[in-house]
Amino acid sequence: MSEATGAPAPIAKVPLRVIAREWGRIGVIGVGGPPAHIALLRDLSVERNNWLSAEEFEHAVAAANLLPGPASTQLMIFSAWRLRGVRGAMTGGLCFILPGLILIVGLSALFFAHHPSRIILGAALGAGAVVPAIAARTAWQLAVPSWRNTVHGGARVRWSLYGAVGAATALFAPAFVVVALVVCGVAEVVARRPMVRHGLIAGLASTHAVAFGGLGALTWVAFKVGALSYGGGFVIIPLMQHDVVSTYHWMNGAQFLNAVALGQITPGPVVLTVSAVGYAAHGLSGAALATLVAFAPSFVLVTVGARHFDRLRLNPSISAFLAGAGPSVIGAIGASAIALTMLLSHLWQGALLGVALIWLLGVRRGSTSILLGAAVVGAVLSGVVPV
Repeated sequence: MSEATGAPAPIAKVPLRVIAREWGRIGVIGVGGPPAHIALLRDLSVERNNWLSAEEFEHAVAAANLLPGPASTQLMIFSAWRLRGVRGAMTGGLCFILPGLILIVGLSALFFAHHPSRIILGAALGAGAVVPAIAARTAWQLAVPSWRNTVHGGARVRWSLYGAVGAATALFAPAFVVVALVVCGVAEVVARRPMVRHGLIAGLASTHAVAFGGLGALTWVAFKVGALSYGGGFVIIPLMQHDVVSTYHWMNGAQFLNAVALGQITPGPVVLTVSAVGYAAHGLSGAALATLVAFAPSFVLVTVGARHFDRLRLNPSISAFLAGAGPSVIGAIGASAIALTMLLSHLWQGALLGVALIWLLGVRRGSTSILLGAAVVGAVLSGVVPV
């Protein structure tokens, strides 16, 4: 333990080549989003190698969930930092991200070609039809434990209000989703600490970037995803959809659904969806820029602040902020399921969406299988019905 902070310092005992191999392996096989990534990392670092204690790993999970950006990626970076400091963090984080990045850029080149084949187009439409159901399932999975953890009547009233604000903003003013999230978080801080310091959000500006375009706009969209998002990978949908489809027209609605689907079926962080957006906007250079901007905050937050994770986890102001921001995020994700459904353009996609809702919410099975199955159905239907 570090005497100054009470947090552990890097233990510097695992070779970088081992970190590269093991974190890269998780990056290759880690399909299924954060739950799969966390399970694989825990098995590696706690169960099989005793690199971290079970208690330290759970504390790291809790701290990573308090940070903006992709929580499972930050956990990967932190765990590698514990083993070899900054060099370990950079090695582990990059090896976890790169396999999925390579795959999603390759699939983006196939799916977003100017003249894709009917089979590819049908597969894309099929997979895209499932995305609203995944958004709805994600919102439900986040909402249930969050509501249960909100035990007092007044707090539950505020929880409902924050959720409604997030949903309404995502539906009717999507450019201001981040503002709504921050305002709800600060409102909860004020509710819990009436004497909160003046100026906590002074200077907060609109997050709607309309004054610039091109690579500058792509940089801003990717930055919002990496530095201003709370609540897991699916919060990227309300953060990106308005900018990507309506403001900058990098994609049409169907293509955005495809980008989200690619982020779900490829291994590694779900936030790699931003790489597909970058590819659609500016080709390989856009994919590289969007990925760099989206993930850079995670590397900075962890390598600079890892020693203070325990303080972060126990800080009452941060806990209060997340208690307000969390329901707003859940509401925004739930509303995004409605917005995404409105992007569907074929009746048979509606049928696939109904099947996906039963599969995910009724039968409670995984999203990867239904995405792949819907893509196969779409490919088959491409030879029978118009796509």
